This record gives sequence, C-alpha cells and structure tokens, in this order.
Amino acid sequence: MEYAAADGSKQKPLIIHRAPLGTHERFISFLIERWGGAFPTWLAPIQVRIVPVAEDFLPYAEKLSAELREVMVRSEVDTTNDSFSKKVRNAITKKIPNIWIVGANEVKDGTITWRRYSVEKQAQVPAPTAKNTLLTMIQQRIMDNFPDVSLPL
Repeated sequence: MEYAAADGSKQKPLIIHRAPLGTHERFISFLIERWGGAFPTWLAPIQVRIVPVAEDFLPYAEKLSAELREVMVRSEVDTTNDSFSKKVRNAITKKIPNIWIVGANEVKDGTITWRRYSVEKQAQVPAPTAKNTLLTMIQQRIMDNFPDVSLPL
C-alpha cells in the first residue's frame, strides 16, 4: 500500500489502531470472571463496610469511616434500618472484602471486629492497628481474597 505525498514521492502509510475503552472493558470483565466479583482489598470498589450493631454506635462507625477516607480508603457505613445479621449478610452478598463490626465493646475499647469476605473467623483488632493493616494490604497489593491468606497483623 502506498500513497503520493505532497512532494510527489511514494510513501507507505502508518496506521495506529487505538481502542482504549474496549481494552479496559475486556480486562475488567476478565477480572470479574476470574474472581467471581470477589476482588482483593486493593482492587475492590468498596474496601471496607462498617456495620454498627445498633444505631447507638453509628457515631463511632462514622468516625472510623471518615478516618479511612482521609487516607484514601474506600469505606462506607451501613446506615440502613435492616437487622444486624441482614447488614452483615448484605455485605457478604456484595462481596465486600472487609467488614468491620462495631458495638458496645468496640466503642468502649477503641477496637473493631474484623470479618473478611472469604473467612468466617473474626478478629478483634484495635482501630489504629486495623487501619494500618488495611493500608499495608492496599499498598502491598496483598491478594487477600482467598481464605488461606491471613491478615498481616
């Protein structure tokens, strides 16, 4: 294939194929299919859902969420009127990798109860330690979406 340039010389055309959106869409669909939507913390759209046991503990949950958002962690507080068990079940159904549960003991001790998506065992962790651990998981891109990966406490 050739074309005539302005000076009359024969030139070979260069063609640059560009499909930025199609490539990204295929890559994201591959990740969703590979992990079934259960992304590791560093990749998840919502990295932490904070679930207060009752409405009385909402201020503590909001405080924790604000602290996480200050360091660019995608967190949200479940403020629905659902029962506690339904709030936890909804977070698990949405495959949120980290569920932080706060109740009377957690508020009193300045801790959180940490439940991970793929692990049934819960851990009670001081809030500053939990925040630092979460940041470590995100910065080091730890693949914590598997049950055999433990928290780097």
